[in-house]
Amino acid sequence: MRDFVQIFQMVVAILLILSILSQQRSAGLSATFGGTGGFQVSKRGAEKVLFIATIVLAVLFVGSSVLYLFV
Repeated sequence: MRDFVQIFQMVVAILLILSILSQQRSAGLSATFGGTGGFQVSKRGAEKVLFIATIVLAVLFVGSSVLYLFV
């Protein structure tokens, strides 16, 4: 069980790093891929999905860390 939690935590950590690095500060997702970043108040489309995925991955990472303490 302990090995499964370690492997799960490593996978989640790599995905979390990739999702954080895919985001740019104060620019839209289109600017990341070469578009012109305009002023936008709310996140839309792929940028919103990436933002929510980052939150979910962070919660999974913290949860797996706490689970690893008790296993």
